[in-house]
Amino acid sequence: MGFLSGKRALIVGVASKRSIAWGVAAAMHREGAELAFTYQNDKLKERVTGFASEVGSNIALPLDVSSDAELKAVFRDLETEWGEFDNIIHAVGYAPKECLAGTFVESVTREGFQIAHDISAYSFAAMAREALPMLRSGSALLTMSYLGAERSIPNYNVMGPAKASLEACVRFMAADLGPRNIRVNGVSAGPIKTLAASGVGNFRKLLAHAKAGTPLRRNVTIEDVGNVTAFLCSDLASAITGEIVHVDCGYSTVGMSFSVDEDEEVIAQR
Repeated sequence: MGFLSGKRALIVGVASKRSIAWGVAAAMHREGAELAFTYQNDKLKERVTGFASEVGSNIALPLDVSSDAELKAVFRDLETEWGEFDNIIHAVGYAPKECLAGTFVESVTREGFQIAHDISAYSFAAMAREALPMLRSGSALLTMSYLGAERSIPNYNVMGPAKASLEACVRFMAADLGPRNIRVNGVSAGPIKTLAASGVGNFRKLLAHAKAGTPLRRNVTIEDVGNVTAFLCSDLASAITGEIVHVDCGYSTVGMSFSVDEDEEVIAQR
């Protein structure tokens, strides 16, 4: 019996087997959670439905998070299927491609800024609002962030402010929902080669730099993120809320990283 037995979780953001959301779904399924999924459009419907069946779920619902009508509809449908549930995994982020090229100042537009914040941050709060009547005591909501919320990252551009907004939402939502015994947290994952991330300029350089600069000397995987997310959604994490947990092999803790010459190591030991 896994530590999520008896829990029901809605997974938002699966697009492929490389998606962080799929790593989360696999970990939560392994630990006994009952899962439901959403798909963004008809193009992804068959794919996500197939993924759902692999983890024993027959619930795959349409959801474009930019549509208030679809946000309301997905939770009406979920209420019909489940009545009550415990977890929302929000693994959604988007900015127009042209806003992720060049520098932040050169590429930012009013429309791109609004879209990035709407899809990447507002949608998390909107989901919580629509789901609230169905969430059981002890529920946990979780979203996916990135170090670009805290530091400037080349080409991440408008997604940085959007993720900073998302992390602020985590703190405000945690304060609002805490009295209902509902927790809200975020995972700040290291760079992972998902379909969305691959579209960011210089992503290969980012992966190589992160791998060389982490204390663990490797990049994080969707399995790593899935395991931590499963824990945060479980009763084992019942006293953790309002937090952004870095799952990045320690990259966010390092100011700089380089090899120390052997002679310098000897001197330091003396």
